[in-house]
Amino acid sequence: MKFKDKVVWITGASSGIGEALAYESTREGAKTILSSNEQEELDRVKNKCKELGGESTALLIDMFDSQGLERSVKKAIDIFGRVDILVNNAGISHRSIVSETDVAFDRKIMEIDFFSYVILSKAILPHMLARGGGQIVVTSSISGLFGFPLRSAYAAAKHAVKGYFETMGIELRDKNIFVTITYPGRIRTNISYRAWTKDGEAQGMMDKSLATGMPVEKCAIKYLNAVYKKKREVLIGGRELLMVYIYRFCRGIFWRIVTKVSPV
Repeated sequence: MKFKDKVVWITGASSGIGEALAYESTREGAKTILSSNEQEELDRVKNKCKELGGESTALLIDMFDSQGLERSVKKAIDIFGRVDILVNNAGISHRSIVSETDVAFDRKIMEIDFFSYVILSKAILPHMLARGGGQIVVTSSISGLFGFPLRSAYAAAKHAVKGYFETMGIELRDKNIFVTITYPGRIRTNISYRAWTKDGEAQGMMDKSLATGMPVEKCAIKYLNAVYKKKREVLIGGRELLMVYIYRFCRGIFWRIVTKVSPV
């Protein structure tokens, strides 16, 4: 069991990748702390983790409340006496073009998809350093490696995640603090269903590209395998990951392709 007796704290645990990570880490022996802003859904996931034989607790958090996030770190540590692995996974996407998206909208996306990760990670670092080590994991996206239509703020947040946490990993490697950045591609979750339109309303439908994406359970296995191996980064997905390599090595071809790929 890869995470036997490890305490794993997962944000965004009430649905999607976070929910799948909760179940898979439980199967691998972890004690889980599950966080999001949806109490009923958190309790549902917590109860299923317990049915799988694990120890699990729900900790409600508000990703917009920076001071509340800092206080949540102490609450999380107090549950089992420690946190071995923090998985920053909470997030929201959107489907809106730059010219129709207000700056306040952009800031909200950044608060959830970037600053909540920074706040929780900085707040938990003293605890991990005092214990002699730990692991911080962040969910980015292949949109954090190149821009993509209708996702300007989301891509910006995920690019910021890459730069910030790569730097953190470099700075803290000799302190026995390991940082893993995951880059999911098309994963079959409800993230597009919940994605905000320019008016801040949920899109209310799943992108066709995600409907045929990798099953979230398979994503969770690959994700946690990378965490277990303390990899610095991992790409997770199917054929869409080719775009990462095309962008890196064949930039001209990328620019021709990216405008032709359906963004929804």
